[in-house]
Amino acid sequence: MIAVVIPCYKVSAHICELISRIGEEVNLIFVVDDACPEHSGQLVETACSDPRLHVLYHAVNQGVGGAVLTGYSASILAGAEVIVKIDGDGQMDPALMSAFVAPIVRGEADYAKGNRFFEVETVRKMPIVRLIGNAGLSFLTKLSSGYWDLFDPTNGYTAISAKVAAHLSTSKLNKRYFFESDMLFRLNTMRAVVIDIPMYAEYGNEQSGLKATHEIPRFLFGNIKNLLKRILYNYFLRNFSYATLELVFGIAFICFGSVFGVSNWIEQALSGTYASAGTVMLSALPVIIGLQLLLGFLNYDMASVPVYPLQKRLHFDARGIKSVTEENQ
Repeated sequence: MIAVVIPCYKVSAHICELISRIGEEVNLIFVVDDACPEHSGQLVETACSDPRLHVLYHAVNQGVGGAVLTGYSASILAGAEVIVKIDGDGQMDPALMSAFVAPIVRGEADYAKGNRFFEVETVRKMPIVRLIGNAGLSFLTKLSSGYWDLFDPTNGYTAISAKVAAHLSTSKLNKRYFFESDMLFRLNTMRAVVIDIPMYAEYGNEQSGLKATHEIPRFLFGNIKNLLKRILYNYFLRNFSYATLELVFGIAFICFGSVFGVSNWIEQALSGTYASAGTVMLSALPVIIGLQLLLGFLNYDMASVPVYPLQKRLHFDARGIKSVTEENQ
């Protein structure tokens, strides 16, 4: 059974037309009115007669993440096996839905997300501001989430296994615009398999509610916070390997070399003398070694992307795997 979740906030001009384009392969449609000032939920109930449709309401705006999680909960209770999330502004084509659902149904992935950067023609149509912003955010999210093979992290066209969605720590997920990036971090801590699905998007006259001046610092802080948490979880609490030693000694060598070199440079500058060759080597060599160790750690981290779908392990809850999954949250 496939369920579709559509968060609604100021999308009354597009939502009904979008619902009419959702194919017969979908069994349930959950529209979540996130305290929309345009009363999108009431509009859908009045103007749309699709029998698959269910409208959920938030008394207080919770953000896109909060709306999606409400839709996830309703879909799981209804018995859905795969949950697809699309935006209500009409930029995501429902005809692409089967491409997102197929790898989850086949057991190849736990979570599928769109990537608008596969085709050159699609990239050319993307507004330049979004193009630059997505490139920067993609690199930050690779670092923080550990999914080095993914791109376009803020893409909201997603599909998830209901089994995996049921095990998400929803109280910890960011409910606002950082939701998609935070979701990737949470999925990595669960060791879920995530894949990119090539897609295109339509850019019309829709106005984004995201204000770059407000959200860029939040995205930066959120990604740095998740990076530190992921390293702590994966390399110190749940595992301890040679990569952990590479990270610790790499940072230590770089810090020693940098502090030693800068302090000696200041001392020599004040005294008007030149540093000896030994002093230069003693400051440069630890930095070089430290960089090599960090590159080794980075190589290990890139090779550690999850490859065995979590939903296959969750299938055996009765045999004790559930306790392992709960620990990973």
